[in-house]
Amino acid sequence: MLATMTAEAVEPLRQRSFQEEQPAIPAQSMPNRSPLELLIMARQGLSQAAEEPREGQRYATAHLAALRAAAAVLAIRARPVTGQRNQVTNVWGLLIRVAPELREWAEFFAVTARKRTVAESGVPQVVTAREADDLLRDADHFVTVVTELIGLR
Repeated sequence: MLATMTAEAVEPLRQRSFQEEQPAIPAQSMPNRSPLELLIMARQGLSQAAEEPREGQRYATAHLAALRAAAAVLAIRARPVTGQRNQVTNVWGLLIRVAPELREWAEFFAVTARKRTVAESGVPQVVTAREADDLLRDADHFVTVVTELIGLR
């Protein structure tokens, strides 16, 4: 369904928020893709994760899908500013600033990010099949929440 939507579908979300009300984040932290592209990539990542037989890679791919969904929220809700130094530079910390209603999700994925890094590096048995499957389900739920939040569902 996301693939058939246009980028113009996201524009009303920008119009609902006045620029001065949008949290400012450093321009270099802003995603370089459209919210729609990021959500399509997130859904594709979930499909890839579901097919991945290796637990570590399944975990990492699912986490990346959630990361892309979070970036879609940043692309809509944040106002980029140049020259501003900001202590919060990871997506999960920025997500809390621009979408406080997603705080629990952001905190959850921030905690799982370290394990994702280790799993991506190929360290064996860092992630169990259960953990990988649970994270895949959580990432899928998060992508759905984000899709509904930004009005693309």
